[in-house]
Amino acid sequence: MPVLSVLIPASNEEALIGDCLRAVLHSTWEHAAPFETIVISNGSTDRTTAKALEMKPLFQATGRILHVLDRKEGGKLGALNAGDHIARAPIRVYLDADVEVSKPLIAKLFDALDQPEPRYASGRLELAPARTWTTRAYARIYAQVPFMKHGVPGAGLFAVNAAGRMRWGAFPNIISDDTFVRLSFRPEERVAVDAPCTWPLVEGWRNLVRVRRRQNAGVDEIQEYYPELLDNDDKPPFPARDKMKLTLKDPLGFAVYSGVALAVRLTGSKATGWSRGR
Repeated sequence: MPVLSVLIPASNEEALIGDCLRAVLHSTWEHAAPFETIVISNGSTDRTTAKALEMKPLFQATGRILHVLDRKEGGKLGALNAGDHIARAPIRVYLDADVEVSKPLIAKLFDALDQPEPRYASGRLELAPARTWTTRAYARIYAQVPFMKHGVPGAGLFAVNAAGRMRWGAFPNIISDDTFVRLSFRPEERVAVDAPCTWPLVEGWRNLVRVRRRQNAGVDEIQEYYPELLDNDDKPPFPARDKMKLTLKDPLGFAVYSGVALAVRLTGSKATGWSRGR
């Protein structure tokens, strides 16, 4: 029986699911018991499912386990619930299809979560190189925000042990699943694992605004429907003096970063449709 399950919801991710799975496949794993990987293709109209299935022989050749579910229904939360339904391991790693784990990360997540007390863990986020100048400028500041530098954000990848997974039942139909899960744990129950994963920001001004709007809407939703979880929030402050230092150090980057936030504030934070979380 596997001791850890990696769940990867994927909707129209044919361009990325291969790299995501190869990174998981190349993970360092020295435990006697295996871990399993489950791809949940949800509502995909491209070759996401076929690309994932093409990886099965590579997993089998190394003695690793890969399952692929093909759900006609869309929706990330439904995909997570479907993956949880067939996952066999007590420790669960929830991984976005556009994120690539480093070789030691999955093993270190297991070591951090292999205990009876409820625990939540994530790796060290590293931003993938951006193609557009606006995203490169935004990323320079985003990487310096206190929450990204000192917290355990869990964006793109978060993991819980068996006792931690009992904190909630099915994933609720909300925008920000990562925020919901992170705030289901007290700060002292969250573990920052010292191994990176690489994840991308969206490209271009309009996409940055759209995703920032969705992020804000996700936080508003938590405040409305799960206000009790806010007691577990430990988001570090971002004082004006630190913002001024970043402005002087990188005026273009801070102009883009603050401009995106201002654009969302001026146009409203209501999110429409699905968009990448980053």
